[in-house]
Amino acid sequence: MTHNWAAVRDEATRYLQDLIRIDTTNPPGNETSAAEYLAAVLKREGIEPTILESAPGRGNLVARLKGDGRAAPLLLMVHIDVVPAEANAWTHPPFGGDIADGFLYGRGALDTKELAAMELMVLLMLKRTGKPLVRDIIFMANADEEAGGRMGAGWMVKEHADLIRAEYAINEGGGFALDILGQRFFTCQIAEKGTARFAMRTRGRAGHGSQPHCDNSVLKLAAAIQKIGAAEFPHHASATVKLFLERVAAKLGKPHDKDLLALLDAKKYRAAVERLPLDEGLRSMFYAMLHNTVTPTMLNAGSKVNVIPSMAEAKCDARLLPGQTSRDLLHELRAVIGNEVEIEFMDDTPALESDYQTPLFDTIARVMARHEPTAPVLPYLVVGATDARHVRKLGTKVYGFSPMLAPTSELDRVHGHDERIAIDSLAFGTRVLHEVVREFCEGVDR
Repeated sequence: MTHNWAAVRDEATRYLQDLIRIDTTNPPGNETSAAEYLAAVLKREGIEPTILESAPGRGNLVARLKGDGRAAPLLLMVHIDVVPAEANAWTHPPFGGDIADGFLYGRGALDTKELAAMELMVLLMLKRTGKPLVRDIIFMANADEEAGGRMGAGWMVKEHADLIRAEYAINEGGGFALDILGQRFFTCQIAEKGTARFAMRTRGRAGHGSQPHCDNSVLKLAAAIQKIGAAEFPHHASATVKLFLERVAAKLGKPHDKDLLALLDAKKYRAAVERLPLDEGLRSMFYAMLHNTVTPTMLNAGSKVNVIPSMAEAKCDARLLPGQTSRDLLHELRAVIGNEVEIEFMDDTPALESDYQTPLFDTIARVMARHEPTAPVLPYLVVGATDARHVRKLGTKVYGFSPMLAPTSELDRVHGHDERIAIDSLAFGTRVLHEVVREFCEGVDR
């Protein structure tokens, strides 16, 4: 069947506009309203959806396109909650779904209502075509990813695993264009860092603000934070990052290949990263891919301006590489800040790595090669966290692949002001994702 891709682009754009206009800011979420919108679209096309609420207003949607069972299901997963937006700092209203200069603006345009529109469109196109499938395709749109997923994918895995159990899943976290030293690559996430968030506390002698002294909990906390900010934590090269950098080096060749490979060596890393002509974004990304990271994000001390508090606290967002634990991080932290500072871990979510040598990864690489033959697909480690951490508990191989033409710089708008997606990028992603899912689930051999 030949598709009218202009019509597909316009339809996917309408769905994304409508989803953006439904405010699912988390907290409080209110994702049921977006789930009901998706359900109405699916019902019109003869696909029966189910909405399951983990709490009032916290809706999760599941729908299934049946195959003949010769192969295990594929899960298309996405979250429909978004982070808050400072509306007065946007040039277009964050929940307006405005189109200007070829871009669709709105909170969720990149994270991840664009993937919801793509996956919805893929499901509809396959239903309309009516060709037999060798595997079921499950569509799951979740609440609460932006707050950890406990009311969304985590709850679905715990309470309704049989509805979403699959061999493979396609999720957020990859698919975007990555420009490195003049060459373009595309990413497919096969790994992501874990979390080990913690509270860091210092204690001292309370007193009057008019009589400063050195036993001040705030000063102790500030010193610890400054040490963390200046520290370079120990180097760890995971299997995914090793593969990623080896493939980048092979594509780029001289004069940068040796320095790219040197990034994998703890003793050579610092000199190599200084020699490579990388922008700050890539330097930061490579550092996070090769080190556990700690970022102080919240501070709390004192109750009155003229009282020196006896305790000061910082909450820190720590991300762990595959193979690393909170115990490992604690050892690294103590080497930086010493033993006087109290540390209390609040969570410990392990990092994930999936095998890339699979039929689904091969399908993704083959389809991308038809569209972008000079830009290879790289197995990729995401330095943040996604709902993959929940779904992986079911034994599902989860790949992050939300294909987009947007340059890496556009991703800086995620969680920022003026989040947007190019209409052409949405059209590209919908077409590529459709081909991947069709070939993988119809058993197409090309």
